[in-house]
Amino acid sequence: MGSFALVANPRAGAGRAGRLLPAIEAALRTAGADFVSLRTQAPGHATELTRQALRDGAEGVAVVGGDGTLSEALNGFFLASGSPIAKGRWLGPLPAGTGGDFRRTLGVLSERPEDLVRRLLFSEPRPIDCGWVRYGDAHGGTGERAFLNIASFGLAGVVDQLIAAGPKWLGGRAAYFLASLQAKASYGRNRRVKVTVDGEAREHALLNLAVANGRYFGGGMQIAPRARLDDGLFDVVAIERGGWLGPLALTPALYGGGVLGRAGVHARRGRSIHAEALPGEGPVVLDIDGEALGQLPARFDVREGVLHLR
Repeated sequence: MGSFALVANPRAGAGRAGRLLPAIEAALRTAGADFVSLRTQAPGHATELTRQALRDGAEGVAVVGGDGTLSEALNGFFLASGSPIAKGRWLGPLPAGTGGDFRRTLGVLSERPEDLVRRLLFSEPRPIDCGWVRYGDAHGGTGERAFLNIASFGLAGVVDQLIAAGPKWLGGRAAYFLASLQAKASYGRNRRVKVTVDGEAREHALLNLAVANGRYFGGGMQIAPRARLDDGLFDVVAIERGGWLGPLALTPALYGGGVLGRAGVHARRGRSIHAEALPGEGPVVLDIDGEALGQLPARFDVREGVLHLR
C-alpha cells in the first residue's frame, strides 16, 4: 500500500471518533503505514480535504467518522460537476459515528481500532457503485452530489433534521427511534409523489421512499435487505402505511430485515429514478446518507463500479 490520507472528524459520534483517533493512528504507525493525518474543522471540510489529498497524489483516503463524514469524503472523489478527480483511488471507512449504517452493510462488526486498521491495510480494494443525485432546494435552486449508502425522501428527511438538532449521547438506534416518533407527529398525512423507475411511473402516497445502494439506514433499519453495492442497480423501497400504527407496526420488520412483502411496502429495482411531489403537496425533504439536504424534485442515477472500497 502506498501513501494515503487519513481524514478524521473528531466530533463524529458525540466525540467518539476523536477519542478513537490516537489509537487508530498508533495502530497504523505500528503496521508501518505511510499516511498523513488530516482533521476536519467544519461541515463539508472532509470533501475539501479528500479532494486536495487526491490531487496531491494520495493513493486512497481512509475516513474516521460516521456515515456523514464518509459521504463527504466520497464527494471529494468528484469535481462539483460530477467528473471523477482520479481513477483507481480507494476509499476506506474506519467507522466511529452515531448511526453506523454503512458499516452494517459491509459487515464490519468490530469497532476496535486494531481490527479496523487490519481490515484497511490487508483487504483488497474492490469496485463498488455509488449514486448521483440532482435535487431542488428551498430557494428554487438546484444541487447535486454523490451518495454511497441510501438516499430517501419523506419522513427520513424530517428525522435527519431532528437528529441534527438533538443530542447524540443516546446512541444510534435510540436516537433515530425517538426522532422517528417526533417526526411522525409533525409529518402529518402521507405525501403524494410520482416516482419513475427506468421509465416506469407510479404514484404513491408515501410515508417514506428509499433509493438504496446499501441495505441499512436510520440507525440499523434494514430497509433494503436485497441491495448490493456492486450490482449496478438501486433497490427502491416505498412505504405507504399511514397513521401512528403504520411506522410502529413496521419497526420490528425494519430492524429484522423482513420489511419486503409487508402490506403497504413496495419494492422495485432500477438504474435511474426520478421523483416529484404532486401538486399541492408542499416540500418533501431529502435524506442523503443520513443528512437532510434539499427536497424534491430529484433524480437519482447509479454510477456503476466508479469507486474502489477498502
